[in-house]
Amino acid sequence: MTVFFIGAGPGDPDLITVKGQRLIRTCPVIIYAGSLVPAAVLEGHQAVQVTNSAELHLEQIVSLMKSAHANGQDVARVHSGDPSLYGAIGEQIRCLRELGIPFEIVPGVTATAACAALLGAELTLPDISQSVILTRYGDKTAMPEGEALSDLARHKATMAIHLGVNNLAKIVAELTPHYGADCPIAIVHRASWPDQDWVVGTLADIEQKVQEKGFRRTALILVGRVLGNDVFSESSLYRAGHAHVFRP
Repeated sequence: MTVFFIGAGPGDPDLITVKGQRLIRTCPVIIYAGSLVPAAVLEGHQAVQVTNSAELHLEQIVSLMKSAHANGQDVARVHSGDPSLYGAIGEQIRCLRELGIPFEIVPGVTATAACAALLGAELTLPDISQSVILTRYGDKTAMPEGEALSDLARHKATMAIHLGVNNLAKIVAELTPHYGADCPIAIVHRASWPDQDWVVGTLADIEQKVQEKGFRRTALILVGRVLGNDVFSESSLYRAGHAHVFRP
């Protein structure tokens, strides 16, 4: 048997991969993160056991996997977004390795990608930013040395910040010296869900706009001058006269 860590995507059931959907519909055991994965993602399943992991701690989750392994049953372990990003799968994988239980990771659409799609934005524009930093705000759990927002902001790259909307004032204070008060910023609430909502502004005015929206959780912060920017060079890829192996 195999434990499949499946990325269910940001919320819209149609954004799960074909492979992920197939595994959910065929695995006899499903363990899903019910706080962030909509029930519609599980539609069509034939599982004999379906468990919401939001109600369990790590040892209980691993115990379910261990029991499935003993019974020769594949497990669909369903996480939101892409499981390799803030999915807490590392600790589960460590346990599976110790137990000798095979596993596989099935990638999913990230919240960052869903937010960029919603905003109609390319996050890597020529001359503006060719890097995207995915990070979170260090609140209850401290960030490793060198990964404070003020350290990352020095690059002035496009940044996607998870778990930070409740600390927006502190985030703005750390980013402004590096990006400038006029730098565009967007806060997207529950991207791709039926109740998705968002607000776009600058570092100077975003706090008031978010306060008016009332966003408190499940929101992603995108910041960088790629947002709403039409002044940039064309890429070499499609430039007339630029030859490459597919277009001599």
